[in-house]
Amino acid sequence: MPKSFEELYAEVCEQVETISAERLAQRLRQEAAPLLLDVREQGEYREGFIPGAQHVPRGFLEMQVEQRLPDKAAEVVVYCAMGVRSAFAAKTLAELGYARVYSLDAGFVRWQGLGLPVEEPPKLSAGQLERYARHLRMPEVGEAGQQRLFQGRVLLLGAGGLGSPAALYLAAAGVGTLGLVDADRVELSNLQRQILHASARVGQPKVDSAETAVRELNPDVKVLKFCERLRSENVDRIFGEGWDVVIDGSDNFPTRYLVNDAALSHEIPVVHGSIFRFEGQWTTFLPSRGPCYRCLYPAPPPPALAPSCAEAGVLGVLPGVIGVLQATEAIKLLLGRGEPASGRLLTYDALRMSFRSIRFQRDPSCPACGAGASARAPRDDERLGAREAPAQPRP
Repeated sequence: MPKSFEELYAEVCEQVETISAERLAQRLRQEAAPLLLDVREQGEYREGFIPGAQHVPRGFLEMQVEQRLPDKAAEVVVYCAMGVRSAFAAKTLAELGYARVYSLDAGFVRWQGLGLPVEEPPKLSAGQLERYARHLRMPEVGEAGQQRLFQGRVLLLGAGGLGSPAALYLAAAGVGTLGLVDADRVELSNLQRQILHASARVGQPKVDSAETAVRELNPDVKVLKFCERLRSENVDRIFGEGWDVVIDGSDNFPTRYLVNDAALSHEIPVVHGSIFRFEGQWTTFLPSRGPCYRCLYPAPPPPALAPSCAEAGVLGVLPGVIGVLQATEAIKLLLGRGEPASGRLLTYDALRMSFRSIRFQRDPSCPACGAGASARAPRDDERLGAREAPAQPRP
């Protein structure tokens, strides 16, 4: 026989245990506090939530809850506005194998009415809600993660092939502040691959051209321009601006070693990328937590074995692949999500359309980050003259 809603709800209530708001408040002050799951809609959640609660709207519960709450043995308290949706949600969790599930009696309305603690998520404007709607639907990002992106500061070394796609996608994602370091001007030959720039801006400083492109894409992003070459004389000043991540798109080994040593000194993660003809590679260096650039490349190859892209050429779309990977890694670091590529060098061969991951470890004798390393001032070493091409990593 078909059941009415009242009959179905009564049946669910018999199967689901409840907890009062007063009792939950006491439990949350204890060391072994239960996990909280808010199953209200996004608009309700924006008006406030119980501190520490995970938010999974009821309509996405079955699809997302096992990712958000992987420990099915943990104690979970589910709540909605009045306790109806949470009862059905608690029954679903039990069917999914969660062993200790409770529904908050009378829901968030009762909690709020008692004057118990309520936290509000970051407030986004109507325009931001629309612009970042696809991010906001992702439990790994959401409004809190988007706020972290707004507060993020990423320094891009080079507004050329790698910096172009990285800057555009970081701006599109809503990273609040982008720093651009480049002393060059836009040339016609750049436009084959450097998509930050345009024919109308040939002759302009690259940092100015890049700022125009970024602001046209997302006017909320702040751009800090450094129209200068990165050298030992200015690296501490530039790196000292409070960056969360550095994206290294430099095209020569002296700069890469300089970046490595400065990043270690300032304890800033570096997402490294390099390109050559049909090949590219990238990795991430986490100071004090993983190997550094000198661990991977103790010395550069002779210049004759590593011609520049101006000499050997580069496939125009190749920087797009590597630059987007760099931007992806930077966003993961800002969000604190996923597994960084520290200790893994990813190589890409466009001709064979193949990727390869190479593991490498921290060198105990590394002069920059090894056990016996002492603080070293970042310096230029003009004897390292090879440009652009990826070096061969330490076996």
